[in-house]
Amino acid sequence: MTVAVETLPSLPATAPLLTRAVLTARGRRGSEVPDRTLRVEDVRIDRHRLAAYQRLTGYAVSDTVPQPYPWVLAFPVQTALMARPDFPLALPGLVHLENRLTTHRAMDAAEPLTLDVTAGAITPHRRGRTLDVRLEARVSGELVWECDSVYLARGSGTEDAARGESPPALPDGPPAGVWRLADDLGRRYAAASGDVNPIHLHPLTARAMGFPRHIAHGMWTYARVLAALGRGSLGPSTSRVWFTKPVFLPSTVELVRGRDGDTLVAGLRSRTEPHTAHVVVSLSA
Repeated sequence: MTVAVETLPSLPATAPLLTRAVLTARGRRGSEVPDRTLRVEDVRIDRHRLAAYQRLTGYAVSDTVPQPYPWVLAFPVQTALMARPDFPLALPGLVHLENRLTTHRAMDAAEPLTLDVTAGAITPHRRGRTLDVRLEARVSGELVWECDSVYLARGSGTEDAARGESPPALPDGPPAGVWRLADDLGRRYAAASGDVNPIHLHPLTARAMGFPRHIAHGMWTYARVLAALGRGSLGPSTSRVWFTKPVFLPSTVELVRGRDGDTLVAGLRSRTEPHTAHVVVSLSA
């Protein structure tokens, strides 16, 4: 199957796209996504925003691009794809379930990127339907980074739907770190990443979207855990993340880490309810 490639002139602005997605959410139907790849060429990394992202997620400030950062760069393109009128699923309410990211070589912030975003299959799930989204980053035609994301559109589910791979269990034992997440974390991450989804910004905007209060960005929790695992994800490596429970703000979480053979396993659990896992991350480098 040939997928049509549409090249955008530049990275789109996320906020107007999110507004459009909310206003056009009702009435979206269908089970097939358009055969379309959205592409943006010559994407230049803003060093100041990268440094702010690195500080907020625990990476050392440097020209080496953290593994989750191309996802952040491609987020406006992904949003543009899902906000199109012919996209069958409503963007508001989609639940980010998991990511699998592979870095083929270390990426330097000076390298201009070509970003591609393609929506994949919609499949039945016991809590609704899932959507696969493929993101790729290239430098001069070389594939340097790729990501497969899975989202859930909640609704009438299919009890006998095939289940995805379950996350590994969080390591037992005392925490490797205890992090107090401030009330304004979502706003600070939005400023660094451009992800201005209202569920992360303020209790009032989160309640308008059906949440009791605002929650931390899943991609912040992912990046923060990866950074705590050291420099292994900066070079050739593959990591996976499962977002299992939202982290409401403010809150206190515990970092736990361990090893399963050659794979590092880490994640965040609730400080007050240690059996509650918020995010599970594996890293193979």
